[in-house]
Amino acid sequence: MKTIRYYIDKSELLEQTAHLTGWAVSMTEEPVTILVAGKRGEAVEAAVRRLSRPDVSRAVFGDGRRPDCGFDVKFPCEKDGKYRLIFEAGEKKKTLSVNPGQLRRETGRRYVPFRKMVRMTTLPMAADDLHFLITKGLSAWRERLARRYETDGNKYMRWLDEHRADRREETKGEGQRQMPYGGNNPAHSRPMVSIVAPVFNTPLKYYEAMVASCMGQAYENWQLCIADGSTDKTDREKCLPKDSRICYRKLSENLGIAGNTNEALSMAGGQWIALLDHDDFIEKSALAEMMETALKDGADLIYSDEDKVSLDGKFYFEPHFKPDFNPDLLRSNNYISHFLMIKRELLLRVGGLRREYDGAQDYDFILRLCEQAEHIAHLPRVLYHWRAHPASTAENPESKAYAWAAGRRAVEGHLTRSGIAGRVEETSRPGYYRVHYEAPGHPKISIIIPNKDQAQLLYACVRSIREKTRWPDYEIIIVENNSATREIRDCYGKLEKYPEVKVLTWPGEFNYSAINNFGVSHSTGDYILLLNNDTQIITPEWLEEMAGICSRPEVGVVGAKLFYPDDTIQHAGVVMKLAGCCGHVFYGAEKENPGSYARAVLIQDYSAVTAACLMCRREVWDRMGGLSTDFKVAYNDVDFCLRVRKAGLLVVFTPYAQLYHYESRTRGYEEGSEKQKRFLREQELLRERFPEYQTQGDPCYNPNLTLVAADFTGKYLHDGK
Repeated sequence: MKTIRYYIDKSELLEQTAHLTGWAVSMTEEPVTILVAGKRGEAVEAAVRRLSRPDVSRAVFGDGRRPDCGFDVKFPCEKDGKYRLIFEAGEKKKTLSVNPGQLRRETGRRYVPFRKMVRMTTLPMAADDLHFLITKGLSAWRERLARRYETDGNKYMRWLDEHRADRREETKGEGQRQMPYGGNNPAHSRPMVSIVAPVFNTPLKYYEAMVASCMGQAYENWQLCIADGSTDKTDREKCLPKDSRICYRKLSENLGIAGNTNEALSMAGGQWIALLDHDDFIEKSALAEMMETALKDGADLIYSDEDKVSLDGKFYFEPHFKPDFNPDLLRSNNYISHFLMIKRELLLRVGGLRREYDGAQDYDFILRLCEQAEHIAHLPRVLYHWRAHPASTAENPESKAYAWAAGRRAVEGHLTRSGIAGRVEETSRPGYYRVHYEAPGHPKISIIIPNKDQAQLLYACVRSIREKTRWPDYEIIIVENNSATREIRDCYGKLEKYPEVKVLTWPGEFNYSAINNFGVSHSTGDYILLLNNDTQIITPEWLEEMAGICSRPEVGVVGAKLFYPDDTIQHAGVVMKLAGCCGHVFYGAEKENPGSYARAVLIQDYSAVTAACLMCRREVWDRMGGLSTDFKVAYNDVDFCLRVRKAGLLVVFTPYAQLYHYESRTRGYEEGSEKQKRFLREQELLRERFPEYQTQGDPCYNPNLTLVAADFTGKYLHDGK
């Protein structure tokens, strides 16, 4: 038996950096360590990052004992060099030869290898392809195969190029014609944008590419402010183009990224300020599109989507498709980042960057800006390209470990300024944070559980609450509805012996909304928690977590993270338009799967959460009038959440309150003609009441993300759907 098993999922060469991802496990109890060696056995400095791969652990061991067996390795290399990836577990060792020349061919590959094509093709697929060839012709058949076997990387680069193309005519000749912002006075229709770029020992080719991206802007009323704190001997002013819009200042000393940025800010004379890192670059249409959106929306702060680019500038990858302004997500991670444009008045109110937060100075700056901004706009277009190299946080989070502590302090300062009681914790993922909110006074929580029959499920649910909950003050109100078994009557008799449990009877026909409204009307808690009878508690601090978030006055609803009994995700937030009307994100994913940009494991805002476990303050419940009885079975929770958001309150999902959910055991699934008709009627009613989500999309979900899968992948991977 092999002591160490490994597999390489992806290998590529990003200029002079080898990049490999995969997994490695030891069949003994020894953990696997990963090293890189050169041709003669000399150690090569490498950035090794652990990845969560519970799927591998289950496949190899049958359980989740080694969820962190995935890896991401990057190391500098010579293109004609020879290297070895070494896997060690105790005294056992495995080696893998790495040839950068071969990696270069993999990096530029547009389609999967022929052998993989053969493995991916089933007999029914081959028969269908033959029929397609006969009926549609050779040209259409070739196009079909090209799209099917195209690599994900090439799909994204093709998508990016197409989305550049759809703006070319709109931005063509912007400097020669009036910008389409209304008004005839250029000072009002074309405000100056000061692009601020702090520089420190930037390699010339990256520096020149950054400057060139500014020079090539379709929007011509800009100013580039460069503060150069470099300590090398390169004359960066000499290589600048002769253009009066470029302002260069050589600093007498390096003041750090915050200090250098502030020096550049002091040179800015524009009505708007844009931030650009010294080795990154922006799209030709960036300023034009950002300005158009900012003025159209009346914003004083605007940000765009972004992606990463290889050192040689040839390969674009890992697009970050962001939501609209999401305050809880921002406290979990600096998702806004680039491209950022700020109105001058807002910048003056906030002040510049603070040196004590170097490493997370942009995070602190963005938090302070968002606290003061009157309107924050998001442009869902990839306009900023973040150059990835081993020393950059874009590719190697561990390269700036000191930054993560600064980020935690930035969030702590934000909470203090906002008057929010909470404790900030660094998570196991660098750059991601958890805020522990505090509910003052431990308010009483009323847990409402509708029930029909299902004695075993109900008893297990209540028992899990009583055995695992640490919250000191709660009541459980079970609302009985048309049960018929003797077992449930016996169960009620047992449960009513507990002083915190009360059983009420709703004699009417089943209406989930009416039953919950009835239960709430007989409750005495300050907070309301709707809970399904087919749930069981996992985390003892579930009520502390939900109540702490719920206590914030700007929050209307809090939802939990729910799992199926097989430890796959059932609910981690609800997105509108997903799967037709609305759907659960990360549905069916492994329990430990962090999801794209860790969205499955972060506190964040969504448009809706499920009422299988939903908390709100009583004042919010009363203000909304409870659940709408027009939704007898489906979408009552979504309708409630959307009404809460319409009232200006947040709907927050927390992954730290966890429950198992034995979904739809009580009422059964929506099968049969009458149930299906009612389901479709309620679905249509939801669309009629909230048409803006159908026309404008979900503000908590980027329009470039797919609506046919729940995993936050881009539309470019799903034929544009």
